[in-house]
Amino acid sequence: MALSQQLSIQKGITAVIGSGGKTTLLRVLGQELSQHNRVLLCTTTKFLPFQNTPQLHTLTDEGSLFWAGTPVPDTPKYTTPPWDFKTLLHYFDYILVEADGSAGLPFKAHLSHEPAIPPQANQTLCIVGLTGFGLPISQVVHRKERFCQLCGVADSELVSPQLVAKALQGENLYTKVIANQADTPHLQALGQQLSSLLPCQTHILSLKEVLL
Repeated sequence: MALSQQLSIQKGITAVIGSGGKTTLLRVLGQELSQHNRVLLCTTTKFLPFQNTPQLHTLTDEGSLFWAGTPVPDTPKYTTPPWDFKTLLHYFDYILVEADGSAGLPFKAHLSHEPAIPPQANQTLCIVGLTGFGLPISQVVHRKERFCQLCGVADSELVSPQLVAKALQGENLYTKVIANQADTPHLQALGQQLSSLLPCQTHILSLKEVLL
């Protein structure tokens, strides 16, 4: 079964937050969904252009898969599209939005202004990077102060499924959780532990394997 089917991706806007594979998830879902639909990849924060995917220049550009964004001065990155989401929904079946920044770390907690989820989004997928388990919060969590506040621990504490589940439920920002980087039996077992602690649907997978 295709990943987009496993995750029950609906037409409209899907926001992706968290850390440990957001951009990869957008790329995989975009490739799958664009086989029979018109799909746009974009962000409400900042991202790098998608390689081997055309940039959308006008809303009537011909094709099935695009990325869109506005250049961030003096950087190679792009931010929000030059059109509002209400307008984009008239031209695309699926809009996949990277709605969070994580500084490349496996875990992410959120400040009051985060994540930047479009109000029109019909679901929010939160990614967790399993490779951060067993390491100190100070090394693997973006917004570590907020994470420690949510969990009531010091940043020297080792990240565990129990702590991540507590932080996720404390924020309650997601529709579904994706435990990514389940590349070994040990990491898969950690994903299962996390899943058992969460009340929502949790998918344990390796996006690296999906790309192979």
